[in-house]
Formats: sequence, C-alpha cells, structure tokens
Amino acid sequence: MRFGDIAIDEAAGAILAHAHREGRINFAKGRRLSELDVAALKAAGVKTVIAARLAPDDVHEDEAARTIAEAVMGSGLTATAPFTGRANLFATAPGVVVADQARLDALNDIDESITIATLPAYAAAAVKQMVATIKIIPFAVPRAALERALAVVRDGGPMVSLAPFKAMRAGLVQTSLPGTRAKVLDKATETTRARMAGLGGTLAGERRVRHDEGEIAAALTELAAEGCDLFLIAGASAIVDRRDTVPSGIEKAGGHITHFGMPVDPGNLLLMGELDGRPAIGLPGCAKSPKFNGFDMVLQRLAAGLPVRRSEIVRMGAGGLLEETTMRGVARSGEDSEGKGEAQRAPRIAALILAAGRSSRMGPSNKLLAEIDGAPMVARVVRAAMMSHAVSATVVLGHMADDVRRAVASLGDVARAVRFVENPDYAQGLSTSLKAGVATLPADIDGALVLLGDMPAVTPAQLNKLIAAFNPVEGRSICVPTVEGKRGNPVLWAKRFFPEMGGVSGDTGARHLIGEHADQVCEVPMDGEVSSDGVLVDLDTPEALAAFRARRA
Repeated sequence: MRFGDIAIDEAAGAILAHAHREGRINFAKGRRLSELDVAALKAAGVKTVIAARLAPDDVHEDEAARTIAEAVMGSGLTATAPFTGRANLFATAPGVVVADQARLDALNDIDESITIATLPAYAAAAVKQMVATIKIIPFAVPRAALERALAVVRDGGPMVSLAPFKAMRAGLVQTSLPGTRAKVLDKATETTRARMAGLGGTLAGERRVRHDEGEIAAALTELAAEGCDLFLIAGASAIVDRRDTVPSGIEKAGGHITHFGMPVDPGNLLLMGELDGRPAIGLPGCAKSPKFNGFDMVLQRLAAGLPVRRSEIVRMGAGGLLEETTMRGVARSGEDSEGKGEAQRAPRIAALILAAGRSSRMGPSNKLLAEIDGAPMVARVVRAAMMSHAVSATVVLGHMADDVRRAVASLGDVARAVRFVENPDYAQGLSTSLKAGVATLPADIDGALVLLGDMPAVTPAQLNKLIAAFNPVEGRSICVPTVEGKRGNPVLWAKRFFPEMGGVSGDTGARHLIGEHADQVCEVPMDGEVSSDGVLVDLDTPEALAAFRARRA
C-alpha cells in the first residue's frame, strides 16, 4: 500500500486519509476518490492529498474485516456489515461467551494491521450485546497476512461463540439454626429467584429445614422428585469442610461431592456436587447478596450448558478477585443497569416506510400497488426492511390506505409484525408523513431508517450497511447511501434529530437537515453491492416504471 502525499491529478481511486471539508466539499476519511471528487478538489485549489493507494496484493479493510469476522464467528452470534474496516459480532440471545484465548492471541500477533477484541471468556452477554469487534487498522491488509490469519482461525473449532442460557428449574434448600430470622431467609429466596430469572430459569421449589444432614437429604429428595435440574443449598452456617453438614446432606441423598472451594473472592467457600447427574451446589454466604460473586460465575456457565468441573473452577483465579469490580452478569428481573456500566450493543434502528403519497405523477393508479416481480412495489420495500437488522417496521398510510395495507399484508407472516399509522394530512406533502411516522416510533430506539415506498430495488444488505455505519459517538449520526459519489435513499437518522424532523414542512422531507448537520453526515458507498443503484431508483412516472421492469426482464 502506497501512503502519503499524492498529486491531485493522480488521486482518482485513492483512499482519502483525512476528512476534507471546504465550501460544498464534505469528504470523510476513507472515501475512495472518484473522478468527480478529484475535479471538485482541483476546483477548490487542492494540489495534493494525503491518501492511500492499494497495491494488487492488498485486501481492502472492509473485505478483510468481513472475511475474518465470518471465519471467527461461531454459533449464537451475528456479524454486522463492515464499515471503516470494522465488523462487530453481537449475541443473538442471552448467554455466555466462549472464546479461545490462545488462538485470539495468535491472531493478534499475525500482523499489526489485524486486530480482534472480545469480551472476557465466560462473561455473560445480553441479547444484541457486542461480543467481539474485528478492526483493520490501516486501509488495507496484505493478502499474505490475511491468509496467515485465516489459517490460525481455521486451526480448530469456532474461535468465538456464545452458549445460550437454557431454562433451568432450580430447587433451593435453606437451613436454619436457633436465632435464624425468617426475614433473612425470605430475602435470600427472592435474590435467588431474581438470579434464576435473569438467566432464563426459574426457582421451581424451596424447602426450609433445620441445619441437619438428614433434613437436607430429605428436602433434596423431594425437590428431585418435583423435576428440579439444579439444587442449591444455603446453609445457616458456612461450609468449612467436605465432611460438614451441607456436603453430608448431599451425600446422604445419594449424591457426591466433586470439588470444595474456589479461587474467587467473594465466593471461596462454594461447594460443587452432583445428585442424580444434576448439579448440587453448596452456596457461599455471598450468594445471598445480589452483587456479582463467585456463585454467579458458576451459575452462568451451568445455565449455558457448559461444564463446571474441578478443572474449570481452579482456572477461575485470574480475574477472580471481584471485591472492587463493578462487573455483573445479565441484568436480573426488575434490575436496571446502574453500577454495571453500559454494555456495547447493536444499535436499535427502526424502519419507517413512507407510503401515504397521492402518486400524482403516475396517473390514475397508485404506483405503490404496481407489481414488481409478482409483488406490490410497497411490499418489496417493507420486506427489505423486515429482513434487515432493523428492530421494527412502521408504514405510514394515507392515499388509498386500505389498498396499501392489503398490499403489505400480501407478505403473509412477515407482515404481522408491521406497525401502521395513518396520516390524515398526507395531501400536504411528504413532511406530514415523516412527522406522523416519527411521532409513533418506539421510545427505546437509537435511530430510524426513513424509506420511500417507491424504491423497490433497495435490499436488506444495503440497509444493514447503513446500520453498520451508524455510530453517533464517532460522528456518524446521519448515514446516507451513495453510488459513485451520488447520494440516494434511504437515510438513517439518529434519534436526536427527531424533534427537528417534526418541524419540517412541504414535500421535501428532512433533506435540508443533512446540510445543516454536515459534520454528522456519513456517506456510505454502495458501489459493488448487489443492486447498488437501488438506492438511487425511485419510480414516479409510468415511463420510469416501464423502464425499470424492462431492465429486470
């Protein structure tokens, strides 16, 4: 890769190393300069640019990031489309991260251009939480380095995966001594119930008995008969030996002890056993607290179906000093994230499809109902939104609302999750539909993809690429698709712009806001994508519709 000052006359095809904003020019770092871009820079008096030009044996950063992400990704994860050399892996369900640290270290040692970072092995991850990020440092990777990286990845099973939580039924036995207060036992029960709920399980049964091995054994036998697949025993007095009351009770019920103690604090006095092939845990005193402790480290793995034998427990020492950490597992039922820190997660993007217009330029028919490859035009747009990473789809209706609703319903099961909102003021222009739609979007989203109902060639992959580029923290709050430098639709808007979008008027939508917030605009090239020009194609006239159908014939 050649990097440095490049004469402007030789800059076409080079990758801009730094953003260039001057007058009407707003070129972001990483932009591949087209002939038109070079002409605009020359007209502005630019003589040279700092840029990168790839060699024949270089692999572009996005292609390299995508290739590595797909190779390292195991079950339970999904990958975002790459952007600026970064591809992220997110959890598809709550679970526990399984990562091969030795191969991760080897991968990061291949070449300084290739990096991968993950959550700690066996950390709990919530659904849509980021589990790993692959980042290509420069604009390209030598192909030889990429091949060496892939060889490391393929030398074994999945490098990073997620073991999802399973619905476990826990039985709790609490013992008491003279002076034990019922209030203390009640609190421990609720804490345990919340722990199990946070991992997708239930507290299926509870017994309170004297601190006696015979009564513990009887309680465990009853809970086993009730179908519990996990036994938790909280003694009124701490376990201090394998022959103490709690382990003796497990053995009297027919179980056996597999390990006592763990190199985790708090949680040192945890006891592991088995009863009828099911885990039986003698709880340390810290298990009565809702704060993250050694019991959580064991319980999370069990809930994910991962083994917790002596060999796993003795390896918990590195990172096992928990006293000063704020790390916690998946949020428990009724619990907020205060004190835990914000986990990185996939952005929650809603799709907003504007389908209320009168279609006046198309003549007497409604263009949104026109069939494209056997499906109504608007249905194709809605289907693309539903197949993307958007978390919801809302369709704004107006002109011929019932007919448009039926067209969307033709999608069958896909359409059941679609939300509809009617705009009574649709005749006053596109802005009224935009305002009506934005006002009804879910409160917990991070942004919205605003799609036009007459752009049937837009694909889920293109929408996913816009979502992958979205990152307000890095100044990418408005994501605009481009083809050979020409901007198109849909546009992804951060939630912070919704109030301003509510104040637009006329038939131009929120396009002027892009100019007013140029520093937050990210152009997302669609060149090379399937149907890349779909982000430029809107069908307003019979001639445009006929030409589009002819090209697809």
